[in-house]
Amino acid sequence: MRTIQFREAVCEAMSEEMRRDESIYLMGEEVAEYNGAYKASKGMLDEFGPKRVIDTPIAELGFAGIGVGSAMNGNRPIIEFMTFNFSLVGIDQIINNAAKMRQMSGGQFNIPIVFRGPTASAGQLGATHSQAFENWYANTPGLKVVVPSTPYDAKGLLKSAIRDDDPVIFMESEQMYGDKGEVPEGEYTIPLGVADIKREGKDVTIVSFGKIIKEAHKAAEELEKEGISCEIIDLRTVRPMDHDAIIKSVKKTNRLVVLEEAWPFGSVSSEITYIIQERAFDYLDAPIQRITTADTPAPYSPELLKEWLPNADDVIKAVKKVTYKK
Repeated sequence: MRTIQFREAVCEAMSEEMRRDESIYLMGEEVAEYNGAYKASKGMLDEFGPKRVIDTPIAELGFAGIGVGSAMNGNRPIIEFMTFNFSLVGIDQIINNAAKMRQMSGGQFNIPIVFRGPTASAGQLGATHSQAFENWYANTPGLKVVVPSTPYDAKGLLKSAIRDDDPVIFMESEQMYGDKGEVPEGEYTIPLGVADIKREGKDVTIVSFGKIIKEAHKAAEELEKEGISCEIIDLRTVRPMDHDAIIKSVKKTNRLVVLEEAWPFGSVSSEITYIIQERAFDYLDAPIQRITTADTPAPYSPELLKEWLPNADDVIKAVKKVTYKK
């Protein structure tokens, strides 16, 4: 199987779907002439032309609204935010129109639209460019939220997101676009709402998603040397969440650690903790541990940022805590 970059997987997914369906178009800042801020739309302007790969002004509220309106009229737009930090400028269109139009129109309008771009931190970018909003959008009925961690998952999930008849928030990472992974040549999709066991284990379940899951894999490698077997579940889709996959794993391992790059209050990890205590409490041999960022805006200082972010050592400590190992 060939190996390609994450950005190439994203580009392939969009291009293949645009060849299949002429109602699909890509719109956002620098997606056309510049081949995408992160080169995730490289070559698409040449292939599809300026009517289907559209550069916009720096006006997220405007082009998010254009996308919603065109979806109501039979198109299937892909709206790219240079970062989801900038989606806050257009969040009224996402929350109040895209997510609610189907219900408020009595089912007369579906909104088949994908809002995509990078989420969370990407190095020293400061507090306003380092935020994770998965839990914000997942809190909204009417939206689906996808956060892949590999090129294979990114391509298969993005194709499914584009084909979905409801709005999908598709979150990537600036620090993953150069990641390489095996991706098949042929057609494939991955259904939304299905988690994936990235590593099988028997002593503890670690649930994560997005780029921070790399820290779980690093921790699992080290813990294996100490005889602790970790099962790693990649949610892939935050909403709808695959509760059954997590519960099945917890019933096997009897312990749960949740790793998330987001603030702790009202987080995805909080939701997972509630679901497990409600539906699998009797299977737990230790309290659930969650690992998040510090409960502050992201610092700019590299040393402070290192302390602010979750890391493999944090995962190791949490796993040893639930397994009562020192």
